[in-house]
Amino acid sequence: MSVHAETRRISVPELTAYKGQKKIAALTAYSAPIARLLDPHLDMILVGDSTAMVGYGMPDTLAITPAMMTAHAKAVVDSTRRVCVVVDMPFGSYQESPERAFRQAAGMMAGSGVQAVKIEGTATLAPTTRFMVERGIPVLAHVGLMPQYMNVMGGFKAQGFNEEVAERIVQDAIAHQDAGAFAVVLEGITEALGRRITETLSIPTIGIGASPACDGQILVTEDILGLSGPRIPKFAKQYADIGAAISNAVAQYASEVREGSFPGLEHCFGVKKG
Repeated sequence: MSVHAETRRISVPELTAYKGQKKIAALTAYSAPIARLLDPHLDMILVGDSTAMVGYGMPDTLAITPAMMTAHAKAVVDSTRRVCVVVDMPFGSYQESPERAFRQAAGMMAGSGVQAVKIEGTATLAPTTRFMVERGIPVLAHVGLMPQYMNVMGGFKAQGFNEEVAERIVQDAIAHQDAGAFAVVLEGITEALGRRITETLSIPTIGIGASPACDGQILVTEDILGLSGPRIPKFAKQYADIGAAISNAVAQYASEVREGSFPGLEHCFGVKKG
């Protein structure tokens, strides 16, 4: 009789315990095929609201809904076995009040099976983090450049180039830590600021366009695979050009169809004619 070892997911407390011990490797995923491929290699998958742009071609992240995010998160959870899966709470689903945030987060978690949610926000949102954590919802905070605040920030602009803004971001991160966040995403900030926050906090920092000194890194998967088109952030390293491979494969398929050389039933199943 064969015995199969049970695969256990990396838990939220385990990720927090990585601080000072192990770097967190994370990427985004929005679909089952991609999540299945990422699962053996990563510690965390974020079902990011960037799927608004990557998956739907929206101009920003603001229009995606909790229902849409929940559906994508369920696909990722159902197709993975070992990574910790976190879902972004979309714009408008948590800013109004801690109570509304809890209801939305609880519904998204119940509907998808994720282990935690992520929210963007300054120290003003720290009470929301605390409210959710105290009621059983792990929270990954996100400070610095916050895409959901693009209209306030004047676009996707790197943050922390002057001391006043840098100090505010440090205090934002500390506030979410003190409120119970298990880790903090640092996006689009200077390397010196990312290092400073990482050295200040007792919970992990996960950088995206921040310092390599962060306790982990996350990127949009499509950016590193050449699937994002021309909108690739300067900080995203491209490791493969899957987009070109897909384009070439589709071109070959279309050519065979038009030339009449596409294989038929006999070829596919080894059926001899006559």
